[in-house]
Amino acid sequence: MSFPALQQLDLGSKSTTLNLTGTSGEASVFAARRLPPAIDLVHLSRQTMGDRELEIELLQMFDHQATLVLLRLRGHGQGATQDRCDLAHKLKGSARAIGAVDVAAAAQAYEDSLLAGHAMAASDIALAALSTRIEEARAAILQLLEGA
Repeated sequence: MSFPALQQLDLGSKSTTLNLTGTSGEASVFAARRLPPAIDLVHLSRQTMGDRELEIELLQMFDHQATLVLLRLRGHGQGATQDRCDLAHKLKGSARAIGAVDVAAAAQAYEDSLLAGHAMAASDIALAALSTRIEEARAAILQLLEGA
């Protein structure tokens, strides 16, 4: 499927024209769609140099990893603070790589809460926020992959 080099994107109340070409001169299939708020698709397209298959693979990998990390974080309870920090840190990096900036920020907040030694209730609130952001990103990924 071929896309023109310049795509008109609806960015909510603003419209803009962006050059979203990959190495083959085609724009990413995802970058040509309305941007779901949970994933920065322009960032993802830049990271993959417009390679649609790579975008799909990265989104699928992130979806799987985020699910597993969240299950492990919920299962750790009050123990193993360093393990939870490591998981949150890993998730933060993966989220940044695909443009899931809200997930990355929530993972950072959770990691900071753990490192600061905040009461378990504060860490639980940060984990709940992270869980919400992960579910939003997963919903956006599902939407994108259904249309791919």
